Amino acid sequence: MNQRVSVLLSALPYIREFHKKTFVIKFGGSAMVDESLRESFALDVALMSLVGIKPVIVHGGGPQISEALERFGIKSSFVGGLRKTDSQTIKVVKMVLCGQINKEIVSAINAQGAKAVGLSGIDASLIKARALNKEAYFGSLNMQVPSEELGFVGEVESVNTKLLETLLNECFVPVIAPIGIGACGEVYNINADMVASAIAISLKAHKLIYLTDSNGVKDENSNTISSLDAFGAKTLIEKGQIRGGMLPKLHSALEALNSGVKKVHIIDGRIKHSILLEVFTSEGIGTEVLP
Repeated sequence: MNQRVSVLLSALPYIREFHKKTFVIKFGGSAMVDESLRESFALDVALMSLVGIKPVIVHGGGPQISEALERFGIKSSFVGGLRKTDSQTIKVVKMVLCGQINKEIVSAINAQGAKAVGLSGIDASLIKARALNKEAYFGSLNMQVPSEELGFVGEVESVNTKLLETLLNECFVPVIAPIGIGACGEVYNINADMVASAIAISLKAHKLIYLTDSNGVKDENSNTISSLDAFGAKTLIEKGQIRGGMLPKLHSALEALNSGVKKVHIIDGRIKHSILLEVFTSEGIGTEVLP
């Protein structure tokens, strides 16, 4: 009994510190497809909301999109880690992200007692988008710019913060599918890490949290780096030590930090209640990236 009380008391300083603060959480990886992990994530989000933190969820859905495309006989094709998105593919992307995944996450969070509401970038022009600038994007990652066209792959132009702030002030939990709307009504498929970063910047979020299938950023000996500043993160990218899916995450983290977000966490979503362990304990379980 005393141990349980001690655990609750140890979380109190963090609850007090983060009360009414906005956390943007990118939900992806194994946590999205494993039922028990998805349930623990929903419970973490509900708990944060109920103690006065303002969580905003941005979700991915790559594996589910690939599976749906295969069922429709559409081949998945990637360029530099980004899914080529033609007119057929974008229809499936919308169906899977908005019609399936988004509603599953909303239902899971609501089942734990919070008030989640599902959105996409199309709703109330939440995310205004444009075609991805390949030269700028791949150049920033120190990658060769591909010659292939990406189709309806976009980047965030602006975020309708008024809508999100209205929802947050009424204690709703926005759950956002990472698609955006263009100037002529065209729909863009946007990398969820980029969307999470853009929303964190627009809301002046206290924290940006990435759930991944990794236990954080690794050094040259494959050891997890528990804390890293922006200069150190940029150095790792320039040296070519950051690869794969971690590269856009760390790049998006740097953009967020440079624009006023207080701290970015990259944590292992394969661990149950990883968000609570990272946010409400002194040890943490992943990599925190500081300005």
